[in-house]
Amino acid sequence: MPQPIRLKDHEKDARLVKRRVLVGGAVIILLTCVLVMRMYYLQVVQYEHHSTLAENNRIHVQPIPPTRGLIYDRNGVIIADNRPSFSLTVTRERAGDWLQVLDTVVEVLELSDEDRALFERRVRQGRRPFEPVPILFELSEEQIARVAVNQFRLPGVEVAAQLVRHYPLQEHFAHSVGYVGRINEQELKRLDPTEYAGTHHIGKTGIERFYEEELHGEVGYEEVETNARGRVLRVLNRIDPKPGKDIVLSLDSRLQEAAENALGGRRGAVVAIQPKTGEVLAMVSQPSFDPNPFVTGISFKAYGELRDSIDQPLYNRVLRGLYPPGSTIKPMVAVSGLDAGVITPTTRVFDPGFYQLPNNSHKYRNWNRNGDGWIDLNLAIARSNDTYFYDLAHKMGIDRLHDYMSRFGIGQRVALDMFEETAGLMPSRDWKRARFRQPWYPGETLILGIGQGYMQTTPLQLAQATTLMATRGKWIRPHLAKSIDGQQPVDPNPMPDIQLRDPKFWDYSIHGMEEVLHGARGTARKVGDSAVYRIAGKSGTAQVVAIKQGERYDRNKIQERHRDHALFVGFAPVENPQIAVAVMVENGESGSGVAAPVLKQVMDAWLLDPQSGQLKAEFASPQSAEVTVNDDR
Repeated sequence: MPQPIRLKDHEKDARLVKRRVLVGGAVIILLTCVLVMRMYYLQVVQYEHHSTLAENNRIHVQPIPPTRGLIYDRNGVIIADNRPSFSLTVTRERAGDWLQVLDTVVEVLELSDEDRALFERRVRQGRRPFEPVPILFELSEEQIARVAVNQFRLPGVEVAAQLVRHYPLQEHFAHSVGYVGRINEQELKRLDPTEYAGTHHIGKTGIERFYEEELHGEVGYEEVETNARGRVLRVLNRIDPKPGKDIVLSLDSRLQEAAENALGGRRGAVVAIQPKTGEVLAMVSQPSFDPNPFVTGISFKAYGELRDSIDQPLYNRVLRGLYPPGSTIKPMVAVSGLDAGVITPTTRVFDPGFYQLPNNSHKYRNWNRNGDGWIDLNLAIARSNDTYFYDLAHKMGIDRLHDYMSRFGIGQRVALDMFEETAGLMPSRDWKRARFRQPWYPGETLILGIGQGYMQTTPLQLAQATTLMATRGKWIRPHLAKSIDGQQPVDPNPMPDIQLRDPKFWDYSIHGMEEVLHGARGTARKVGDSAVYRIAGKSGTAQVVAIKQGERYDRNKIQERHRDHALFVGFAPVENPQIAVAVMVENGESGSGVAAPVLKQVMDAWLLDPQSGQLKAEFASPQSAEVTVNDDR
C-alpha cells in the first residue's frame, strides 16, 4: 500500500539554517576576537620581548679570541710564536645536517676515514652551536680552492685565517716550554666558558700550561649584523681582545744546544742553574720530540710511535725521572754530619774495602775492593769512599739523615714554575712502616749514606742540592721564567735557608768536591786537569739492578739498559759560582768517565770566551775564596 506524500516544512528548515548561521557567526566573531587579542598581546604587551628576539636574529655577538703571549729565551730568541694559518671551520647552527656536511668535506678534500672521525669529535666538543669550530688546520692553496668551488654543497663551512701556535726550535725546548693542544672534554668542564669563548687551544705541558692564565689573555667581542643565511653584513660594535703576556725565560738557547751536543744523542738529562738567582739556564731531556704536531692534532699513528718508543721521548727525565742519586749526595751528607756533630774535619776511618755493622757479618763493600786505608773527610769525598760514608750514615741515624737531606730538597718538589715535577723520595721510619709495614733496619741507613736504597731523586733536585752547596745554603727555588710582561716572578712559599752551627762546614765539604777534579787522587781529575777554572764536583753511579752479595759488576753480563746510570754534579768557578750543573746519562756506567765530560762541556759553553778560550771577564772573581785546610787533619 503506497505511503502518503509528506509536504516539506520550509519554515523549520529556515529556522535551522538561521540558527546555524548565528552559531557560525558567533564562532567567527569569537575566533576573530581571540586573534585580535593574541595580536594585541604579541604586538603590544610583549613588544619588547619579541623585538629583542627579532633583533637577536639579526644581530649576533661573536667572541674574538685573544692573541697568545709569546715566549723568548734570555737573549730574545723566540721559542714560541703565533703563525698565521688558514683553517676550515664548521658552524653547526648553519650547517643543518652537519654530519652529512662532514662527509662532503672528506669527499671534496679527499681525506681519510680517520680524518672524518677526528672532524666529528672536534665538532661535538664545540661548546656553542653558533660558534665556528676549526676542524682542519694549515690548508693548502689547493684545498682552499676546492672548498671555494664546492661552497654550495658546504653550508656552515668557511675558510678562516687564524693564528696557530708554532715552535720554531722544535724539539729543543719541548720538555721545558711544553706545547698547546685542543681543549678536551675534561678541560671544558673546568674552564670558564666566557673567558675561553672562541678559544680552542690551551697549554698542555711545561711553561705553556703553568703560565696558561698569563699567556691566554682576555677575550674580546663584536656585534655583527647578519642576513637570513647568517652571513655577516657589517660590524656594529667591537671590544678588542687583550693579548696574553709575553714571557722571557731564563733558558739560553746556545747553552741548551751545547748541553744537547755534550750528551751526544745518549739518553739522559742535563740541568744548569745560575746559583745567585735560581734561573735555569739549560734543561735538556733526551731523546725529545717535535711539539708542533700536537698543536693542530697529532695523528693516532704518530702519537703511538712516540708513546710506545723504547727510548720514551715524551718522558721528561729532568722533572719526572727518578733515579738513585748515588755518590752525588756525599758532599751534602758530609755537611750534615759536620753540623750534627758526629764527625769533625779531622775524623778518620780505616777502610779495608768494606764496612760491617757491630755484631753483623754482612759486608757493605766499597767500590774499591782493595780499600783506601785511613780516610779523612776530604779524601773520602775526593775518592768517593763508600766505607767512610757507611760509617757516617750509621753515626747519623735515619732520623737525622732524613731531616738534613730534606733541607737540601731531597724528597720534595723544589721548582717554582714546573708543574710536572715529581717529588722523589727521601725515606724515613714512618714512610717504611706505612709502605711495607716493616721496621727500619740499620743496614738501610748505611746504603742511604751513599745514595742507594729507597732514595729516589730527579736531576732537577740534584741540581738544586748542588746549587745549595754553591750558595752555602741560600734557598732560591729554580725557575724558568725570568720575567712575565717585564715583571720578575715571585715565590709565594719561599724555602728557609740552611743554617749551620759553623759556616766553615760548607768550606770543608766544598774543598773535598774541588779535590774530586783537581786533587791527585780525585775520581775525575782527568776532566779537572783540562779546565782553566776551578770546579767543585762529585761523581755518582746509580744501580739499575741489584748485585748479589760477593759478586762483582760485570758489564759484559748485563744488558745495556740494565747497566748503571752515570751521574755528575758540580759548580764553577769555585771562588765565584756562576753555574751549577747536574748530569745524568742513562746506563752510562761511569760518572767520572761519561757524565763529568758532559758537565765540563756545558760549563765551558757558559763560562769561557769563545774567542780566547779564557774565563769571561764578568765571571772572574776579584779575590779567591779557596778554603785553606789544616795539614794535620
